[in-house]
Amino acid sequence: MSNDFQSGSRSGYRAKRKKTNIILNSLIVIVLALIFFVAYTIFLSGDDKAAPKKEETKTTENQASEKEDKDTEKNDAARETEGDTDSEENADEESEEASAPEQEDDSQAVITEGDGTTNVVRTIENPTWKPVGTVQTGEHAPVYDESHVDWQEMRKAISYATGLEESNMTLYWLGRDKASGTGSFSTVASKDKTQKYNVYLEWVDGEGWKPVKVEELSAIE
Repeated sequence: MSNDFQSGSRSGYRAKRKKTNIILNSLIVIVLALIFFVAYTIFLSGDDKAAPKKEETKTTENQASEKEDKDTEKNDAARETEGDTDSEENADEESEEASAPEQEDDSQAVITEGDGTTNVVRTIENPTWKPVGTVQTGEHAPVYDESHVDWQEMRKAISYATGLEESNMTLYWLGRDKASGTGSFSTVASKDKTQKYNVYLEWVDGEGWKPVKVEELSAIE
C-alpha cells in the first residue's frame, strides 16, 4: 500500500515538473520572440530615419548645384552685357572720331578786328581747319534743302567752325556765297543769342565742307 502511494506521488511529481518545464520553455520562447521582434522593429525604424537624411542630403546638394548654375549663368550674362556695352561704346567713340575732324589749333588762327563800321566784331581765319567729311560721291553741287544730306553736312561744318553744338544753334541763313560763287554762306547764333556768327564754307571733293572764314557779330542784321 505504501509502495503504491509513493509510486503515485512520484508520477504526480514528474507530471507536475514536466508541466512546469513546458511552461518555462514556452515563456522563454515568448521572451526570445519579443526580443527579436523589438530588435527588428528598431532596426527598421533606423533605416527609415536614415533614408530621409540621405534624400535630404541629395536634395540639398541638388539645390546648391542648381544655385551655383544659376549664379554662373547670371555672371556670364552680366559679362556678356558688359562686353556688349563696351563694344557699343567703343563703336560709338570710333564713329565719332571717324566722322568729326580733329580740334583745330587756335594758336594758328589769324584774327582781324573789325573797324567798327559794320556789325563784324572780328574775323577769324584758321589754316588748320579741315573738311568735316562726307558720304556723298561723284560730282558735287550744293543743295540748300533741309532734308538733304548736303544741308546736314554744312550744318556740321558750321558747328565745327563756331564751336556751337548743333542742338544749341539757330540757323538764320544758309545759301550760296555770292562772293566766291561756289562756296556757302551762313548766319547762325546760339539759342540764347550771346554768340553770333557769319560762317563761310568751301567744298573739297571727296572730303566735304571746310570752313574758311568766321565773322563774330555784334548783332544779326
